[in-house]
Amino acid sequence: MLDDFAARLAAHDQVTDLLVAGSLATGDHIPGVSDLDLVAITSAELGDDEVRALHAGIDPALKLGCVYVPASAVDDRSRRHPTWTHDLLVQRILSGVTRAELVRHGYAVFGRPPAELFPAMTDDDIRDAARAELTGYWSWAARRPWIFLDPTMADLSLTSMARGRYALRHGALLTKSRAVERAAAPPWLIAQLTARRRGEQITSPRLRTAWVAWRDARRTVALAQ
Repeated sequence: MLDDFAARLAAHDQVTDLLVAGSLATGDHIPGVSDLDLVAITSAELGDDEVRALHAGIDPALKLGCVYVPASAVDDRSRRHPTWTHDLLVQRILSGVTRAELVRHGYAVFGRPPAELFPAMTDDDIRDAARAELTGYWSWAARRPWIFLDPTMADLSLTSMARGRYALRHGALLTKSRAVERAAAPPWLIAQLTARRRGEQITSPRLRTAWVAWRDARRTVALAQ
């Protein structure tokens, strides 16, 4: 899948590099469960129609996502870029956490290695990146307890909070699988999170799980603030 997509991007005259981040870079990728997080470097900003064309026909179940960053904007951490994620085109920044994954664990499918394109990330840089995510999106989410009734959101929050706390304390990245082990949740829920991480179809009690996840998010956001 990655080779096929890379060939599609390499044929585009404005895509110069394709980089792997996320769980595939850290060795934690689980087929059918994990997203495939990619970053494409371009010689000029691509239009929305160009990005849609590059992803046309790709099965959404493959969970392939890609951020398109112009080479001239690599150092601009506040700039939003065309981002294909979950079969949708949105505009997002290239987060500090993704930048850390790239320079510490990422690799190039084609083009230059991430370390030649992005500046190094110190331990304090990783702490800052984690704090930015916790006090940004997750602060917004923690003020909306009803969204944790979505089981996918609850699982994502529990693992994200564990990863965020680890980054604040250690200035290092934690994989999602390791984050499940460190989730602030009762043993029965950690066991069910672990099973879902393996791809098993396990359902948790919706209200109880939402409560645990929301309370954890509030506490972790407060810690970051």
